[in-house]
Amino acid sequence: MKIVDIQYLYLVLWFVLAFSCSSDRKSSDETSSVSYYSMEDYEQVSKIDAHVHIRTTGSAFMERARMDNFRLLTVVVDEEPGIALQEEHALLAVKKFPDVVAFATTIAVDQWDRAEWENKTLKRLDESLDHGAIGVKIYKNIGMELQEADGDFVMIDHPRFRSVFEFLSERDIPVIGHLGEPRNCWLPVEEMTVESDKRYFTRHPEFHMYLHPEYPSYGDQINARDQILEDHPDLWFVGAHLGSLEWSVEEMAARLDRFPRMALDLAARISSIQYLARDDREKVRDFFIEYQDRLIYGSDRIVDDARDPDQAVKSAHEIWLKDWEFFCTDHSLKSGAFEGEFQGLKLPREVVDKLYRKNAEKWFRPMKSMGK
Repeated sequence: MKIVDIQYLYLVLWFVLAFSCSSDRKSSDETSSVSYYSMEDYEQVSKIDAHVHIRTTGSAFMERARMDNFRLLTVVVDEEPGIALQEEHALLAVKKFPDVVAFATTIAVDQWDRAEWENKTLKRLDESLDHGAIGVKIYKNIGMELQEADGDFVMIDHPRFRSVFEFLSERDIPVIGHLGEPRNCWLPVEEMTVESDKRYFTRHPEFHMYLHPEYPSYGDQINARDQILEDHPDLWFVGAHLGSLEWSVEEMAARLDRFPRMALDLAARISSIQYLARDDREKVRDFFIEYQDRLIYGSDRIVDDARDPDQAVKSAHEIWLKDWEFFCTDHSLKSGAFEGEFQGLKLPREVVDKLYRKNAEKWFRPMKSMGK
């Protein structure tokens, strides 16, 4: 081989190696530019739990939330112990902890069959908003309990609800929609994915829809909800409990793609996400990163006078820490909800900040100025 050929070969190899090293450095730089939180960051990071139920005059839960750097959205529900008492507790908590607590009200359907139901409902919503409510909960009793005089179930897309959604849409008041139940509710117990559902529906067969085919189906619930969002595109909507789509990241993604003002809260469904992550962590992690602007942290903690306050606070703190570990680290974890280990998602800081604070502040805008 000629000397000039050898020199040319060396030159080509030098360029290849130089480019490779440059690419490696670039890749390393890009990787190092992504930062993550650790367990030690937990108390320093401002967070929002956008789905709790404060049903007590006690202060321990709010004090613990403040220590853990959480703000809280307490949600009033059309169930026992009644809307009036729940709202009374919510207003007291807001008064005592204005830097920690905000509240969302709800609508009642106990007088659904009366002609004046719509006017009374709008009047009561106006009063709650005047008292500081920043959202409105729509509960699963619509679609699963409420019936017409002839026995037909009333679904959320019933025409009489139209004025309510128009009222809220015009005022930019977000709806928190708990409509339907997890898909497990319509499956045999042995096919359910998480132990909490298996235990609950075994103890409460009256709520286990698999045993009640005369009730609206899972698809009926989801379709009615989707129709509302189709009919009211300007409505700010948070699908509570992952919008009852907890079984499939593809189904969740499809709704978020279809409805630009829809978000999903994770309340009481993080174990379902962990179950999915056990089998395909990267798919779940990719979903959280791709839809990082549409997911809202919530725990669904209930604090009431029927429970020991110290135990309730201890339990809430432990759950908050476990959830933080799942979202912020890649630790190997276990859950009491199902068998096997799964790995934490270790989401980038930017994603965690949106999940734990920024998205809640976008859908529930008054929370952004709390404590300022």
